[in-house]
Amino acid sequence: MKSFELKGVARQDVGKKAATVVRGQGLIPCVVYGGEDVVHFSVTEESVRGLIYTPNVYVVELVIDGKKITSIMKDIQFHPVSDKVLHIDFIRVSADKPVIVNVPIEVSGFAEGVKAGGKLQTEMRYLKVKGLYSNIPDRLHIDVTTLGLGKTIQVGALSYENIELLNTKNAVVVSVKLTRAARAKQES
Repeated sequence: MKSFELKGVARQDVGKKAATVVRGQGLIPCVVYGGEDVVHFSVTEESVRGLIYTPNVYVVELVIDGKKITSIMKDIQFHPVSDKVLHIDFIRVSADKPVIVNVPIEVSGFAEGVKAGGKLQTEMRYLKVKGLYSNIPDRLHIDVTTLGLGKTIQVGALSYENIELLNTKNAVVVSVKLTRAARAKQES
C-alpha cells in the first residue's frame, strides 16, 4: 500500500459549533479513532486533495503537532450541494491488527469472449479486503484472458495471498456480455 503524509493541527473544542468554526476558517475537521485516545484535529483542503480524489488506497502518516500516527481513511462526508469536504474519519492501524479496506481492481488480458464479439463489463470497481495493512496491495489484478462469451468471474473464484475477500462469493466482478453481433454469429 502506498503512503501519504498529512499534517494537521490538534483541536481542543469538539462538537457541532466547534466544527462549524473550523470550517469557517477554511479547514476540515478530522478525527482519528482506535488506540487509547481519540484525536481531534484539522487539516487544509489542499493537503487532502491527493488523498481524496484518487482511486488509490493509502496508509496515511498523520503528523499532528509533531506526533506521528499511522492510520487509514475510514470515512469522508461531503456537503450535499457544494460537494465540499465536511469531515474525515481516520482509523489507527498497527502491524499486528487486521484492517478492512476497499481495494480497486485492475483487469488485464484480452478476453476470449471479446475476440468472439462480446463486450467486457466490469461489474465491481472495488473489493472489500481484510488483512494486515502491510499485506494489502495497491490494486487487485484480475486476468480475463480465458474468460469466454457469456461467462463471468465471481468473487469466490478469486484468491490473493495473505488477504481475505469479504464480498459475497457469488457476486460477479467481471463478465463478457453477448452483443447483438455475437448473438447473430451464434445463430447462423
